[in-house]
Amino acid sequence: MRNQFLFTSESVSEGHPDKVADQISDAIVDLFLSKDPEARIACETLTTTQLVVLAGEIRCKGVYENGAWAPGAQEEIEATVRATVKRIGYEQDGFHWQTFRFENNLHGQSAHIAQGVDESGNKDEGAGDQGIMFGYASDETPDLMPATLYYSHKILERMAADRHAQVVDFLEPDAKSQVTLEYINEKPVRATALVVSTQHAAGMDNDESRARLRDYVKGVMADILPEGWMPGEEAIYVNPTGLFEIGGPDGDAGLTGRKIIVDTYGGASPHGGGAFSGKDPTKVDRSAAYITRYLAKNIVAAGLARRCTIQLSYAIGVAEPLSLYVDLHGTGTVEASAIEAVLPTLVRLTPKGIRTHLGLNKPIYQKTAAYGHFGRTPEGDYFPWEKTDLVDALKAALA
Repeated sequence: MRNQFLFTSESVSEGHPDKVADQISDAIVDLFLSKDPEARIACETLTTTQLVVLAGEIRCKGVYENGAWAPGAQEEIEATVRATVKRIGYEQDGFHWQTFRFENNLHGQSAHIAQGVDESGNKDEGAGDQGIMFGYASDETPDLMPATLYYSHKILERMAADRHAQVVDFLEPDAKSQVTLEYINEKPVRATALVVSTQHAAGMDNDESRARLRDYVKGVMADILPEGWMPGEEAIYVNPTGLFEIGGPDGDAGLTGRKIIVDTYGGASPHGGGAFSGKDPTKVDRSAAYITRYLAKNIVAAGLARRCTIQLSYAIGVAEPLSLYVDLHGTGTVEASAIEAVLPTLVRLTPKGIRTHLGLNKPIYQKTAAYGHFGRTPEGDYFPWEKTDLVDALKAALA
């Protein structure tokens, strides 16, 4: 690591068009898993002006079987989609939860995929696709996340909470943030640039309204960042283009899976390329990314390293991972090879082993689809990959 450098991460709000798509896709995942824990879902969503389109492949008892929809299933899907958009807060002329056009193009899963993935006879459940997945943890924040992304998320979460609680009356759902921090000796010490672009109500085209918006956003930034981290006035950018009235799917089309860096580590870690939202946990794009985060977080929480990156790879239809790689970035107290040898003895890294260890066959995914899949607080069944319950086992195995 360099002794001194700048690093930047961005986040987007729940009302960003791509995040609207992610939340709809994961709402469908949750709906199907609530009906059938072994459901297979690959749901993609397109959002644009007054339109939501679903496409993908599914299999779900009581919903879609033998090439046919169960009575009332399609109506329940549409109601779930509209409820998701309503919760986000879209009631605009260009995108309204009650009046947008809706298309459901979901259809049955390929039998050729099913035969490779499903468990049968002596055959273990195989991976739902080939690919590489990465997990990461760093001691920069209490949640063991990169600080640039952590604060980018927190700024937008606070603004969304204020919008929903009507603390302010000028915020609309679509927003983006960006945080640049200076690092010295691997530790973040201050912000050097802060950016927020937020959709706002009509009529804010005068200096007084713009000043009110800027003062509000600066106040949120100051509350979120540690004391003494705020940059000078010239390095704070609030709606730098001027007006931002037209936003969300009306301003830009949204697609599932286009914010994978926002979803993961803000660019501080490699990414295998696969998105998470809209996929059931047999898809290793999702489940293996969760288990690598879980393992990396426990390694850092156990004091075995200050930073950790883990990679897994899979082949479609094959149960066991093809490779396991651990990188401690020169911060480890033990050899990375020793950790590589121990991890498979603590958690079975097959798709079924991952789903069983983390309890993933549950309707727990819509909450993941905004403000990051990682660095979240585990509560009940939600975000089990954020638990640090492997710390003692790791210490004992590597003593």
